[in-house]
Amino acid sequence: MAGNSFGTIFKVTTFGESHGKAIGGIIDGCPSGVEIDLEAIQNELNRRKPGQSRIVTQRKEPDTVEFLSGIFEGKTTGTSIGFVIENTNQKSKDYGHIKDVYRPSHADYTYDQKYGNRDYRGGGRSSARETACRVVAGAVAKQFLTSIQFQAYVSSVGKIQLEETDAIDFAEIEKNPVRCPNAEKASEMETYIKQIRKEGDTVGGVVSCVIKNVPVGLGEPVFDKLHAQLGKAMLSINAVKGFEYGSGFEGAQMRGSEHNDHFNEDGSTKTNFSGGVQGGISNGMDIHFKVAFKPVATLMQKQETINSQGEKVEMEGKGRHDPCVVPRAVPIVEAMAALVIADFLLINRTTKA
Repeated sequence: MAGNSFGTIFKVTTFGESHGKAIGGIIDGCPSGVEIDLEAIQNELNRRKPGQSRIVTQRKEPDTVEFLSGIFEGKTTGTSIGFVIENTNQKSKDYGHIKDVYRPSHADYTYDQKYGNRDYRGGGRSSARETACRVVAGAVAKQFLTSIQFQAYVSSVGKIQLEETDAIDFAEIEKNPVRCPNAEKASEMETYIKQIRKEGDTVGGVVSCVIKNVPVGLGEPVFDKLHAQLGKAMLSINAVKGFEYGSGFEGAQMRGSEHNDHFNEDGSTKTNFSGGVQGGISNGMDIHFKVAFKPVATLMQKQETINSQGEKVEMEGKGRHDPCVVPRAVPIVEAMAALVIADFLLINRTTKA
């Protein structure tokens, strides 16, 4: 299986399956001398881990990261940073019923067709459990991006969404299990997710993100545009169906006279429909983007599907699954954004050297 690495200079390679002994990764290209706050990294993992509230999967994993190399006396050495996260709460028997059955809209069928076999225990490599490794790598990246701020939050669950008139308070994000920056909307979203869960169903949503204090000049023209790499990063996350930055699809309905971001004398712009990126290169304004997540494919209700012999069968999900992934996706979105920004900062260093 190819495609396990992300990045050019700051590169992360992940390994492991949902119900294997452990998951982990190797981070290459991290500069030496970066002070590493292990508690901050663990806090990021705690934001993503399962079992943290009643509206997410109840799999109980401590998600404790153990670093094996690349850090000495609290600082990076410049060599490869290896880490592992043990899987301690697998219940593989919960997935025996799908050994030869394909869940609709899941990776079951495509993995089987491509590789000739699959790890059906929790989805194996296709499980979102792999994203814990991305969170570790992103947390390391954040620690040498100290002047740059990454703030993701849930802006919609199903048809419940933040409106332009709704107050946004980033201090509210970690005060509610949905991670919405508006307490009233958060409560409404939480109630809806609980209702969906009782029905044995799932629901999608949107995570919005803003990156502040990004320097001018990140991104390469043509194929390695900043927004293109951000898009690739976000679309590589499990269950993501869409990415837009700046004005996004709404910009397609505007006139150029409405959409153009006019300059101030200091090079900043009066508006930010560009979303902080022009010509594929950061312009110094805040970077804004949104990531759309589909409903989880595994339902706790009966569905018609096929088995490995091509026969029509009926199946019902078992085990522990998220009724809505967006609350736990917030730190993953931030982590992937940090990996992209870290990589481009290091590319700029080599370009100017």
